[in-house]
Amino acid sequence: MTSAPAESTAPEQGTGRDAILRAARRAFALRAYAEVTMRGIAADAGVSPSLIVKRFGSKEQLFHTVADFQPVADELFAAPPAELGRHLVLTMLRLRDEFRGDPLLRVVFSLGRDDERTLLRDRFREQVTARLSGLLPGPDGELRAELIAGQLLGLGATLSLHRPGAGNLAPAERVADLYAPGLQRLIDGD
Repeated sequence: MTSAPAESTAPEQGTGRDAILRAARRAFALRAYAEVTMRGIAADAGVSPSLIVKRFGSKEQLFHTVADFQPVADELFAAPPAELGRHLVLTMLRLRDEFRGDPLLRVVFSLGRDDERTLLRDRFREQVTARLSGLLPGPDGELRAELIAGQLLGLGATLSLHRPGAGNLAPAERVADLYAPGLQRLIDGD
């Protein structure tokens, strides 16, 4: 596969783009690349295959868009280390609402066979975990970054599992009050 230019994964209302990306994230995370079809993604998204081609060009370009965590990482890490724990939680919750799904959790479903889904894991490590490691002060940056990434994935999994549970019904600020201190402790290296 050749690399395609990265495209923002932020939703565009009224274009079907967000529905296409949600359907593509699901499809590419759960099935091998060769098993995924544009028609299947279109059917899941409730759009025509021609709209996918118009928006993304090809299956390969759509895959590379789905495998790009950079736009989400840019938002997640847009705070100084002293405020990062709370920012991570509030940003994750906001992005879950905007994407109508978790912006990181798709990497968990890519743990199957070694195929193109490996690119999801590699990009996640490069664009999320390694980048976070470089932002952390003190020793054990890689270890702490992996643990923080795991906690963010755990938050997303918990909220998805317990839908419409207490975590989804609670105000974002309250979830951050409870969850962010543990993240901040890992960020600070205490």
